[in-house]
Amino acid sequence: METEIDIDLAGQAYAFTLAALHQESAADAWDGAAFAALLAQPGVLALLAKRGGEPLGFILIRLAADEGEILHFAVRPAYRRQHLGQALLDQAMRILTARGAQRLFLEVEESNLPAQGLYLQADFKPAGKRADYYGPGRPALVLAKNLE
Repeated sequence: METEIDIDLAGQAYAFTLAALHQESAADAWDGAAFAALLAQPGVLALLAKRGGEPLGFILIRLAADEGEILHFAVRPAYRRQHLGQALLDQAMRILTARGAQRLFLEVEESNLPAQGLYLQADFKPAGKRADYYGPGRPALVLAKNLE
């Protein structure tokens, strides 16, 4: 029988765990110091998904006034397409809504169709585009969702 997935807040003590997960998901991965610095900022939270203590994915969010932002989102490749990303996104939206967020924004690489599918299924709408956001020739789509 599979162990249940736990999603918990992850503070600065988890910075290097988040960096290791990020390294599995991004060519230009952030290091542990970058995550620690972000987690030290007001309004920044990380949610970490684990099964039996094994880290599987995370979502890094920020709340400023009544707006939330997804700063980064990563799921280990072996655990993608198993609804883990949806569970992390849902939990992040619940936390942001409970803390007063009325709207949630994110950037997603234009070529990242699986991530776009997740966000569009969650009712995010196009809100703009950022040329070269992820590097030369790598634009980002800005997506937004009204929270209730």
